[in-house]
Amino acid sequence: MYTVIGSHKTRAMRVLWALEELGLPYAHRPEPPRSPAVRALNPLGTVPVLQDGETVICDSVAILTYLADKHGQLTAPPGTPARARQDVMMQFGVSNIAAFLWTRARHSFILPEAMRVPAIKPVLDEEIAQNLARLDDLMGDAPFAAGAAFSIADIMIGHSAAWAALLRIPAPEGRVGTYLKGLRARPGYQAALAKAQAG
Repeated sequence: MYTVIGSHKTRAMRVLWALEELGLPYAHRPEPPRSPAVRALNPLGTVPVLQDGETVICDSVAILTYLADKHGQLTAPPGTPARARQDVMMQFGVSNIAAFLWTRARHSFILPEAMRVPAIKPVLDEEIAQNLARLDDLMGDAPFAAGAAFSIADIMIGHSAAWAALLRIPAPEGRVGTYLKGLRARPGYQAALAKAQAG
């Protein structure tokens, strides 16, 4: 059975969501970043960490890709145009949404107070809002980020959009707004959230 280490308030939520979508059993240890238990598995001290027997994986994108490839679900086959499309959307979520959210968090509560630049936060919020809106062009008529089927790209984008919503960053209106709300309404997302909050 898989073990996911990291609070659902971190990127570990992506992994919990994926495991629910895959219908796989897992244990969850909501350790904070840089705790002794996390550092014992990941010298960087970051979460999430996935344990699969003796295998330890320490990055949410790597974990999502590993799980999807291993179980042949939530992903397109490697070496196909569909997989390349999926990877494009995964990287869009990482580079154009999550990275700005992470920078915002660093200037809100992670960096020492003397190093924080509060004035940067409105700029980051605007970048995030604009990039969420750009999904309309990137997705075209497809119902999901990488095409006709829900994939790990939707988990990446959906988790980042949920984080943005918590910060009251305006969501796009219309089709993309409906798409993003629909991701958070999925049974897999709701189950992961409920189990994590109950645990």
